[in-house]
Amino acid sequence: MTDRGPLFAVSPLDGRYARYTEPLTDYASEAALMRARVEVEVEYLIALADLDATPLELADDIRADLRALYEEFDAEDADVIKRLETEGYDGYSATNHDVKAVEYFIRMHLPDEDEQGPWVHFGLTSEDANNLAHRLLVKPAVEEVLAPEIREIRDTLAAEAREYRDLPMLARTHGQPATPTTYGKELAVYASRLGTALARLEAAAEEISGKLAGASGTYAAHHAAYPEVDWRAFSEEFVESLGLEHTALSTQVNPCDDLAAVFDALRGVNNVLRDLDLDMWLYVSDRYLGQETVEGETGSSTMPHKVNPIDFENSEGNLTKANSDLTFLGDYITTSRLQRDLSDSTVKRNIGAAFAHCLIAYGKTQNGLAKVAPNEDVMREELEANPEVIGEAVQTILRREGDTEAYERIKDLTRGQRATLADFRELFDELDVDDSVREELRALTPATYTGLGDELVDELD
Repeated sequence: MTDRGPLFAVSPLDGRYARYTEPLTDYASEAALMRARVEVEVEYLIALADLDATPLELADDIRADLRALYEEFDAEDADVIKRLETEGYDGYSATNHDVKAVEYFIRMHLPDEDEQGPWVHFGLTSEDANNLAHRLLVKPAVEEVLAPEIREIRDTLAAEAREYRDLPMLARTHGQPATPTTYGKELAVYASRLGTALARLEAAAEEISGKLAGASGTYAAHHAAYPEVDWRAFSEEFVESLGLEHTALSTQVNPCDDLAAVFDALRGVNNVLRDLDLDMWLYVSDRYLGQETVEGETGSSTMPHKVNPIDFENSEGNLTKANSDLTFLGDYITTSRLQRDLSDSTVKRNIGAAFAHCLIAYGKTQNGLAKVAPNEDVMREELEANPEVIGEAVQTILRREGDTEAYERIKDLTRGQRATLADFRELFDELDVDDSVREELRALTPATYTGLGDELVDELD
């Protein structure tokens, strides 16, 4: 077999789930990292040419051609860079160094390599290019791929919350029947939480920051070559020109606290969605939610009747895997022995995998939500079957009327045993209360005892 295809991929991200992870290709692939490095190196070269102190001159047409290297970067370019690294190319020996290969790739495209070539990667360490390149990928991956998917889920939940704002549903606390709620209010809770988590993620992405300060973070090489240049100001202006915040103090390594904040914020989003997946799974199990059948789909290899909540289950699994990876990444990349060790390099190549598990999960949650609808009859039957849940309302009204034994009275009637509405009404008839209060109590039903559940949906933006 020569062309094995995705079915032979080692990772399911590039195999079974490749069609779901494709939107991340421009941000998480090896070729994407190459392109981002080219962008950093090209823009840095142009910035050097703009310094009065340097003799480097790049005419407008040369600048345009250089920018085209990353703006029109394609598979052939990626292949050239890889060959420069691993086997040599066009007179260059193999570098066995990925950033050096990018340097040679750019030098190959200069009109006067002898004059202009020495300025490519001038004074830089590989980490200067790498930390900026990774951030040029992480920031748009979050803002342009992940965040829109999260927002779509949030909007779906908000719309469903408004549609079912007054649909009564038995609540369960500790897994036991509890004060009724509305299905819409419960969805509104998740929409609100997800909105908050998304805002935190977007804020973290806005604060992604890069460094350009040399081998030990001191601008030593730059300062040695041109001591009259304000390299700190140059670095700040350059990094910000890439759309990033500037890290003023670093070792050779950007400390990566900014990326850790993004990963932590993503974990917060994922925790909300995993909680949602679990609840939706339970609502399906309790038949509160019915599922749309898909023609031709098999739910079980042995039980033909099965319609399984597979989307919520798949999402749960991918969210859990993503959070495991994000926790590891956040913990690992924020440490580096002394001024630099290389162990983080291979770890950072897995950022895309963590994002891919997120993306798969978000799509599966969306699919799951699209397939379910409330079984209103089942919800009402459950409410009617658990009249004891109005006990809270009864004892609270009796407290209002000054009954010091109200709680104990209802506890004796309901705790650990089934009580019917007839049992409650028999109790009401025996109470020493005004007739108006008795009628108030008799009007209570589980289906109407939902408080301000429907109005709380309006708390959504």
